[in-house]
Amino acid sequence: MSFALLSKSRTEPVLDTFDNGLMPEQLSLRTLNRTLLLRQRLNERVDMPAAELIRHLVAVQAQEPNWPYVGLWSRLSDFRPDELSVLLEDRTIVRATTIRRTVHLTDAQDYRWLYPTVRPAIQPTLRSVHLRNATEGLDISEFTSAGKELLTGATVSRRDLGKLLADRFPGRAPRDLVHALGIIHPLVHHAAAGAWGAWRGRSVSVSLAEEVLGAPLADGPEPEMLVRRYLAAYGPATAADIQEFAGVTRLGSVLNGMRSSLRVLQDDSGRELFDLPDAVIADPDLPAPVRFLPAFDNSCLGHRDRRRIIGDQDRARIAKIASGGVPMYLVDGFVHGRWDLDGSTIRVTPWHPLTAGDADALHAEAERLLPLLAPGEKGKLVIERVVA
Repeated sequence: MSFALLSKSRTEPVLDTFDNGLMPEQLSLRTLNRTLLLRQRLNERVDMPAAELIRHLVAVQAQEPNWPYVGLWSRLSDFRPDELSVLLEDRTIVRATTIRRTVHLTDAQDYRWLYPTVRPAIQPTLRSVHLRNATEGLDISEFTSAGKELLTGATVSRRDLGKLLADRFPGRAPRDLVHALGIIHPLVHHAAAGAWGAWRGRSVSVSLAEEVLGAPLADGPEPEMLVRRYLAAYGPATAADIQEFAGVTRLGSVLNGMRSSLRVLQDDSGRELFDLPDAVIADPDLPAPVRFLPAFDNSCLGHRDRRRIIGDQDRARIAKIASGGVPMYLVDGFVHGRWDLDGSTIRVTPWHPLTAGDADALHAEAERLLPLLAPGEKGKLVIERVVA
């Protein structure tokens, strides 16, 4: 399969750019915005299997169970929650810790190379101050063997696993022991942990990743694969952008080694951007409909410089609560405010004035979303006063 998953069509105006051997072409912020929307499937819903979209996006944030479903709904023309539930149950898609040391959904075969690629960013957590009480003085070899023994051929709830580990290594917090074991042994969550219906985390059972996948993980990191797959869905981008997305470091040298096989561009401040040579750069006038984004959506988290979708001032509004997840909505392609679900009511909090046309578009999109969020109920959209 080609990494350049975007193609020209009559409904998606595009602007091709080529290396002219002189100065790299400079892309405006609006061009980067429209290109991101195009590659993220946020400019127009697409008719494709959910598994294929997840693979294209590399990883879909799944820190809380329901949010990935909203993210897929915003991108797919005919998405139903049971489609993702089935993918989790048959292990086509797995739920596990990967990029940025957080829980994501990934294609099962992608997990085999992605986890080893981001593992160097996960392993230092074993020596972090948060796990000091659990790991200080611990015989890591004995602990590793005990964990594998308890999980081989089994799926165990994290609570029960913690109790079993604490029985063998007394005086240590069960929850921290499970956390430490998950750093040593890659673990995949049982499908029930990602099932539709819960807005907050539920009980999680885990299994050894290689047993779930039925195949070994890659022997080592595959940073070039990460770069190409990231650029297909999030590019053009800087080395810092890719590192922010994946939570890894030292990709500058990787990109330099790939330079001859990539397109080199610039943003409006002159920073160097990398892209796949045959990937499409969107026309800055590409239509951008209103979209409701889930909390933690990687379209808003996948770059160091996020101005291509959210302004610095708006990003600062939510900095203190961002770790808890903030669902946001787009107007004209950029984050315009936040939204929250209150029973069967969608409450929109604008950060900027809304035109009458934008308000109508929000109502229309909310009418489409409410049957997913509150099936069988008479839901509504409430637009609050603009928060300056």
